[in-house]
Amino acid sequence: MTISKSKVTFLALLKRPTVWLACGFGSGLAPKAPGTAGTLAAIPIYLLIANCPAWLYLILLVIGLFVGVWWSQSAIHFFQKKDPPEVVWDEIIGFLVTMFMAPSGWLWIVVGFLLFRLFDIWKPWPVRWADRCLTGGWGIMLDDVIAGIYAAIILQLLAISFT
Repeated sequence: MTISKSKVTFLALLKRPTVWLACGFGSGLAPKAPGTAGTLAAIPIYLLIANCPAWLYLILLVIGLFVGVWWSQSAIHFFQKKDPPEVVWDEIIGFLVTMFMAPSGWLWIVVGFLLFRLFDIWKPWPVRWADRCLTGGWGIMLDDVIAGIYAAIILQLLAISFT
């Protein structure tokens, strides 16, 4: 038996902190486009760490990835689904991967957002492979990390070309 979104409330998630975090502080409960809502929830997190030294940003990113695997696994058990759409921590980490060493400014945040959403939705190889073949918390997280790497490469190329 799976749990529907209509039965899950923000308050119910607060009783399960790991699931609440996996759901991007509740942003994954958006009735439409939860992945986009989760990516929007990543922007304030990015703004908090954007000015960190690159080594610290990377450490925070790796910690976010590993705890995201754990949180995603908790959400799999809670929602009783292989890849619950409510889980958006993967989008948060994917966006943070995209924005690693990105130029500062809202233009680059918007471009990074659009590029990440493009690669997350389009799922070119190996993003699609990771999405289809990996399971559990790693399966949820890694396709978005790979999409974030693609988006980061394009973002850096644009930054080199236009700055």
